[in-house]
Amino acid sequence: MYLFYFLVWVIFNGQLTMEIALFGFVVAAVVYAFTCKFLDWSPGKDLFLLKKAVCLLRYAWLLIQEVVKANIAMIPMILAPDREPEPVIVKVHTKLKTKTARVLLANSITLTPGTITVTMEGDELTIHCLDRSVSEGLQDSSFEQALLKLEEGRDRK
Repeated sequence: MYLFYFLVWVIFNGQLTMEIALFGFVVAAVVYAFTCKFLDWSPGKDLFLLKKAVCLLRYAWLLIQEVVKANIAMIPMILAPDREPEPVIVKVHTKLKTKTARVLLANSITLTPGTITVTMEGDELTIHCLDRSVSEGLQDSSFEQALLKLEEGRDRK
């Protein structure tokens, strides 16, 4: 996170001189200290993100693929005037342990066309699907499998 703050400083300045770099190191350190003290961040979280960077990039790629596939699947439903969708509400239980992973799963489902996560209570998600066919595969989805891999090795406190 410290490097991120420093890079943002350099980008906002538009150039890199010794004075800007030195002042940027100090400003980034102050902002990082504030983040650690008041926003529940720690250097351990930085290390976790670095270790899981490849998995995070794979997850982002998976999300993009699923959004594109869902868009393509929605096209016939939208363009066929004679086809009536069968909306359905589905309850899905997840094996994800951390709240962050469950929220990421809920948001990923909502970003996918044809589905909206209505509620998230504990390990249960309530999802509204535009059509019954969309609800297939929500349990043990590829999103959940990828997030389970991200959770592996997480230091639980």
